[in-house]
Amino acid sequence: MIFQQYYLDCLSHASYLVGDETTGRAVVVDPQRDVAEYVADAKECGLTIELVIETHFHADFLSGHLELAKATGAKIAYSSVAETEFESMGVADGERYSLGDVTLEFRHTPGHTPESMSIVIYEHANDEVPFGVLTGDALFIGDVGRPDLLASIGFTREELADMLYDSLHDKLMTLPDATRVYPAHGAGSACGKNLSTDLWSTIGEQKATNYALRAPDKGTFMNLVTEGQPPAPGYFVYDAILNRKDRGLLDESKTPAAMTYDQVQAAIDNGAVLVDGRTPEEFAQGHLRHAINIGLEGRYAEFAGSVLPSDVDIVLFTEPGYQLEGKNRLARIGFDRVIGYLPEPYQEMLDHRDDVAVASRLTATAFDERASRIQNLQIVDVRNPGKVEAGTIPRAIPIPVGQLPARLGELDATVPTVVYCAGGYRSSVAASLLRQKGFTDVSDILGGYGAWADAHQNA
Repeated sequence: MIFQQYYLDCLSHASYLVGDETTGRAVVVDPQRDVAEYVADAKECGLTIELVIETHFHADFLSGHLELAKATGAKIAYSSVAETEFESMGVADGERYSLGDVTLEFRHTPGHTPESMSIVIYEHANDEVPFGVLTGDALFIGDVGRPDLLASIGFTREELADMLYDSLHDKLMTLPDATRVYPAHGAGSACGKNLSTDLWSTIGEQKATNYALRAPDKGTFMNLVTEGQPPAPGYFVYDAILNRKDRGLLDESKTPAAMTYDQVQAAIDNGAVLVDGRTPEEFAQGHLRHAINIGLEGRYAEFAGSVLPSDVDIVLFTEPGYQLEGKNRLARIGFDRVIGYLPEPYQEMLDHRDDVAVASRLTATAFDERASRIQNLQIVDVRNPGKVEAGTIPRAIPIPVGQLPARLGELDATVPTVVYCAGGYRSSVAASLLRQKGFTDVSDILGGYGAWADAHQNA
C-alpha cells in the first residue's frame, strides 16, 4: 500500500493519497483545490488516480474534486446521502471498494454534517485490524467535528450532535484500538475547539484522551460539543454551498494580470479591494491607502474569507514574485475574483507618495499612556471569545475579527481607536479594515494582549 498524508498549515487541512502498488490504482481523499502535487506524486509512484472521495461538503475550503477529476479522469464519490450539481457517485454505508489487495470500507458518520462519512482502510482485504480510518471532520485528534455550523441547513445543532454521538460510538469507536486515526483537520481549524497539533492518533488513544469521547452519556456529550465553539469565518457557508455546485476550475499555473497604478485606482473606485500580503511590520512602514493587510505568512485565505465579501474584485499587493501564491491561496476558499496585481509595488509607492500611509502600532507602554490621556479611547479586542474570557484589557469591546465587518455599527469611526489580538497579525488585519472603512485614527498593539499582560504583570 502507498499512503501519503498532505498537510496544508495555512488552512489546517489534511488530505490523502491511497494506492495499491500491485495494481497501480489509487484514490485521493478531501483534496485541496490546487491539485498538481497529487497528480505529480501519483505519477512518480506509478499510480492512476481513479476516484476522488469527499468525506463531506467542506465549509472551510473549496475542495479540488472537480480540478482533480478534470486532470485525471477520476470519478467523484460522496456518501449516498449527498446531492451534488455535478456528476458523482454515491457510496452506501458499509460498502467496500477494492483497489487490489488494498480495500476501502465506507461508513456513514453524520453529525458534523448530515452527509459526513469516514473511510476505513485495509492494507490487505482480509486483515482483522484496519491500517487506519480517514475520519473527515467526524473525529479529530483531541476533538470531534462541531455540529453547529450553518453549512448544515435544515438541521439544528442538537439534531446533528445527536447523530454525531451515534456515529462515533456505533461506527468509529467499534474499530480495533490499534486502528490509526487520520482526520481532515488539525489545530487552528474552526471546525472544532480543541484540535491537537498531532496529525494522527489511534482509536485506543482517542478513547482514552479525547474529552468528547469520554463523555459519560449522550446528554453530556451534546452539551460539551455545542458549547464554546469559536466563531465560524464568514466564508464557511459560501464554501459549503459552492462545494455542492458545478463551478469554474482553477488554473493554478496562471498568474494574475499585471495592472498599472491607474488601473488599480480605477478598480478600487469601482468597488475592488486592495489586499496587501506583506507582514504587519512591513505594512506599517508604508502602504497604499485603502489597502487591507492580510499577510501571506499567516492564515491568509482564512482571514481574507473572514473580512472580505465573496463577491468583490481583489487586487493583490505582494512582494514581487508572490502574486501567483496569493491568487492560488485565495482560490483555495473559492475567492476567484483576483483581477490583477501591482508588478512593481515599491516603485509605485515611491511614484505616488501622496497615496502612501503608515500604520500606527503602539507598544504596551505607549498604549497605556494613550489610554490614560484620551478619555474616550475606543479599545477593540478582536480575539475569539475563549481568549477574551481568560483575560482582557479594561473597557475593551470584544468583537472577533471575523465578525468585524458585520458589527462596524457598534463602533464610532470618529474617535481614536486601538485594536489588539493575541500577537499582532489579526489586529493588523482589523486595524487596516477599519481604516479602509473610514475610521480616522486607528492603532494596534505590538505583541497584542500578551505584551500588555506581561507589562502589567511586571509593573
